[in-house]
Amino acid sequence: MITPDKGRNKPESQKDANRAHARLRDPGERAHAPLKTWRVLRKVRVNPRRIGRLAKAIHVLQNHEATAG
Repeated sequence: MITPDKGRNKPESQKDANRAHARLRDPGERAHAPLKTWRVLRKVRVNPRRIGRLAKAIHVLQNHEATAG
């Protein structure tokens, strides 16, 4: 796992690396945030292999709700 460098007074190269890391991480965090509001995902009691399908179905419903509303 790659983590950004912390602390103050970092060289410009570390700042650039941190910015690149943030650009890669942002889309995933934005996609994950709406899934946390779905109650069914809080206590999933299905085979872990099926969670991906469940998340995809919820994503479709979320997008449909956003475009219809």
